[in-house]
Amino acid sequence: MLSKKLLLVTLIICMVVALPVSEATMTCDTVYGCLQPCLNYVLYGGSVPTDCCNGIESLLASATTTADRQSACSCVKSLTSYASDEQLSRAASIPGQCGASVPFEISPNVDCSKVQERKGALVTTY
Repeated sequence: MLSKKLLLVTLIICMVVALPVSEATMTCDTVYGCLQPCLNYVLYGGSVPTDCCNGIESLLASATTTADRQSACSCVKSLTSYASDEQLSRAASIPGQCGASVPFEISPNVDCSKVQERKGALVTTY
């Protein structure tokens, strides 16, 4: 009887240890593809195209895990390092103009490791 209990406990421990770690499936190619319609606005100004807003919504819908959201954040962060202050300001204004809630600051200084999923909502601690 004791050996059956020991076997069961060992089996449970192995199952817990073997649980898959959440890895990002979101790639920068995916992020860039979704955000490509926003590029002209970021570079030159004007009005935010509807396709840009649709791309952001698609990106947010696709990034369902914390790992995906952190990966998307890292991709956007890498893009911001090439932007002028004016371009960065336009890029940061896009979510508000689209009515989208992006779970991280669009900035070259954002800490993407702090993007977290909590109770169906995503939060970032700055």
